[in-house]
Amino acid sequence: MTSHLRNLLAPLLLIAFLAALWELACRTAHLPPYLLPPPSQVFRSLVEGAPSLAASAWRTLSMALLALIVASVCASAVGLGVGLSRMVESAVHPLAVALQVTPVVAIAPLFVIWAGIDHPTRAIVALAAIVAFFPIYSGTVSGLRSADPDLERLFSLYEATPAQRLLRLRLPSAAPAIVQGHKVAAGLAIIGAVVAEFVAGSGGAQGLAWRILEAGNRLETARMFAAILVLAAMAAVLQGLFQALETRVLAWWRGR
Repeated sequence: MTSHLRNLLAPLLLIAFLAALWELACRTAHLPPYLLPPPSQVFRSLVEGAPSLAASAWRTLSMALLALIVASVCASAVGLGVGLSRMVESAVHPLAVALQVTPVVAIAPLFVIWAGIDHPTRAIVALAAIVAFFPIYSGTVSGLRSADPDLERLFSLYEATPAQRLLRLRLPSAAPAIVQGHKVAAGLAIIGAVVAEFVAGSGGAQGLAWRILEAGNRLETARMFAAILVLAAMAAVLQGLFQALETRVLAWWRGR
């Protein structure tokens, strides 16, 4: 058995084992379905609600990806300025840290008001972008400053212009850290979108968070678990894509 196949089968076998224990515990203890449904009932709800769950998953994913794009553009631009100027860093860094440590649920009501009750998607995208901002910003700043000091001196020796130093030395050196920041931000963007939709408390977005709220209000716990499983699978796929991108970027970077 190859290592790749073994790495793929190991988590699947663990999930199957845990699901079997869950099913056995529910049937043995005779737990009511609204308290803890067995995996078989969750799977049935997943199949029956597949169309609505797929539509909601796409809405949540589209909002998270849009937020990731907004965060990427803003954080990369700010990180570029900070990475190239200590003065800009002293002005921006405290605000960036304050933005990171502020809970999204604390500022979500403000964004819902500013975006308008009839436009919850705008508030959700903005809040998810705020959550995803800091990892990209941090990765960009640390990456730009990770260039080899010997190469920095070599560029100075050849009187390289600031543009040449940036494009040919600092950005290539920063590539792994920037991709790593985007990988972390991708997961946070999904988390931010879901939390923002919970706080918005409106069905206008019709994302997975709304499906969870809707099922919870009706005590349909199996449907809640089904939506959570779809959300987890979506986040895992997105993380896997960024992991593959990171691997390719690292291979290119080491080749250089």
